[in-house]
Amino acid sequence: MKLSLSTVLLLAALAPGVSLVRAEQADRDKPMNVEADALRYDDAKKTSVFTGRVVLTKGSILIRGARIEVRQDPEGYQYGLVTAEPGKLAFFRQKRQGLDEFIEGQGESIEYDSRVDTVKFNKQAQLRRYVGATLSDEMSGGVIVYNNRTDVFTIDGGVAQGSPSATGGRVRAMLTPKPNVAAAAAATAPANAASASADTLRATTTLGGDKK
Repeated sequence: MKLSLSTVLLLAALAPGVSLVRAEQADRDKPMNVEADALRYDDAKKTSVFTGRVVLTKGSILIRGARIEVRQDPEGYQYGLVTAEPGKLAFFRQKRQGLDEFIEGQGESIEYDSRVDTVKFNKQAQLRRYVGATLSDEMSGGVIVYNNRTDVFTIDGGVAQGSPSATGGRVRAMLTPKPNVAAAAAATAPANAASASADTLRATTTLGGDKK
């Protein structure tokens, strides 16, 4: 079911609550679009529950899950919970502010809290950073929490299931070093200087070389 504009406006206040790693600020002013099989809205509790192959987009934000519940407290802060279908993971993607970078996250459930400006990925949690189309960083654990205000994330490996030799309960990360612009410039400086010197020497080979 594709929701009408009047229905989508029920979630308009969600914008400040969805932010991740210095998220694209322009997303706050973009219209929100939600597609789902069903919607239940409770005006008294200020909650909206979308169910059935839910897809939410707002600017660069993309959220997918089996169920998305959004509520608002009396102070106007928004809280959201995205849950996946059994055996699948909920999905979150957003562009980073002013960069050609995207953050993607997955988990059996995803929570966002506009009061403290955090996004939390629960169970089989994964977080990836793409520079352009290239995967740069990738992390996984039991729970991943990202604080947009401090630009800090934490990963909890969780408790391993089964025998003591089970592979669960560990944090795994692949981090790509960022290019060091200053070091690169310093490394190329000697080569440039040598090239300039060679050019100068070649230019002076004709001096004093005329036949008398």
